[in-house]
Formats: sequence, C-alpha cells, structure tokens
Amino acid sequence: MKIITWNVNWIRAVAKKNFKEFIAEENPDILCIQEPKAFEDQFLKDKNLWEIEWYKYIWHKWERAGYAGTVIFYKKELEIISEKNDFGDILHFNNDGRFTEIEFSYKWKNVVLMNGYFPNWGTRADWTEMVSYKLDFYTHLQNYTRELKKSGKEIIITWDFNIVHTEIDIARPKQNQNSIWFLPIEREKIWAFINDWNLDVFRHFYPEQLDTYSWWSYRAGARANNVWWRIDYFVVNKDFIENVEDIIYMTETMWSDHCPVKLILK
Repeated sequence: MKIITWNVNWIRAVAKKNFKEFIAEENPDILCIQEPKAFEDQFLKDKNLWEIEWYKYIWHKWERAGYAGTVIFYKKELEIISEKNDFGDILHFNNDGRFTEIEFSYKWKNVVLMNGYFPNWGTRADWTEMVSYKLDFYTHLQNYTRELKKSGKEIIITWDFNIVHTEIDIARPKQNQNSIWFLPIEREKIWAFINDWNLDVFRHFYPEQLDTYSWWSYRAGARANNVWWRIDYFVVNKDFIENVEDIIYMTETMWSDHCPVKLILK
C-alpha cells in the first residue's frame, strides 16, 4: 500500500507540469495534498486538474480564497469508514482549510489518516502572534490524537509541519537558531508531540541520514545546492510502525518548492 503526501504550493500550477502523469505512474492508494490554494468548485471546473476516474476525494472546508488548504484523494476500492474536512469547532483553524482526515480499514485495523498544513509564519511583523497560533495548533492536535489513541485506533499523520525538530534536518542549524520554523519553543513542542507515543517514520528508519530535505527556497540556488530544511513528515503511533516498509523523499520531483514523500506499507 502506498501513501504519498505533497505540498504542491498551488494545484493549478502543478497540473500544468505532468501532475496527472506523475500520479498515474506512481499509482498511490492515497494522495494527501497540502496548499492546493483552490476551492473545490474551482477544482471541479478545471478539467486539467484531475481526470483519473478511480479516485474519490475529501476536500478541505475553508473560507480564505487562494490560501493553504488540504485534500485527500483515495482509491475507490479503499474501505472508508469515515471522512472529516474540519478540525472540530475551532473556527480559526478551519478557515484556513488546514485539516482533512479519512478513517479506513487496513489489516483488520481501523487507521485514521490525518492530512494537515501547519501554520507558517505569516509576515515578519507578526512572528510572535504566528508562533502562538502554531503552538496552539499543536496542542489541539496532541489532545485530539490522544483521544483517538484511547479509542484503540491506529494513526498516520502526514503534514507540512513547518517545523524542523532536529539539527540534522536543516542544512545550517547554527545560522537558524533564531529563525521561526527552528525556534527552541517550536522544536520543544514537536518533540513533546512525537515522544508522546509517536514516531517520525523517516528518523525511525534513517536516524543519522544527512542532507535529506523536503522544502527549498526558490532563492539563491537552494535546491540546486540542496541547502534547506526537512519539514514534511509522516508520523505514526509506535504500535503501527511494524506495518511500515519504507519511506522515500522524492527529491527529484521538481514542480513545487516541496518534494513529495512516499510511505510504503507492508
């Protein structure tokens, strides 16, 4: 079983760059998209976006045009138990379309797959406000996943986390000690979340691997020189890791400032 996550940074842009061909070739069972920057009706009107008939999808619920968003595409034969496209009654998170979720059956287990886009930094003038907003988002996510775990469900979380939590996941850690996405308070929060009962799948399989990143600035030749940050993860609960075969950062796929990440289940 193959699950791909990808921050496409505008789905209508990647649709012009062999997006459909990429999906047809990879043939994922589930495709999680962040930052489509489109409403569902815009997606449905644009025939260049999606014509692969064996997928269904759950689209984010949001109000801010041209901003953020999340979508999950999944194969029709997948046994879906439930779908969600909001983060409960927390309106300020839902307005940005930051959350979509499916629950599906896998090996007689109920697996909840959460696809999310974490708060970024906004403008430089409101860094303090955005950090507070981001930390609040983490708190709600942690509480939500704890309740799911209590119910006996397996959990897969795939997000653009917008935080680098270890120094080997950033090209220049010393120069970025005071940069949002790498602030001590942010890293402490994500460590608490992952250490609660979760595993960063990549670091579980490749604890010391260097120079693996998922986002590069468009400036200063960052991608050509492979100088940037790993901020896109798959996280699973510790009990579920035995079902994971591998995780691959698809760094040669160039149509966004992020690369896709592929999770392969046994």
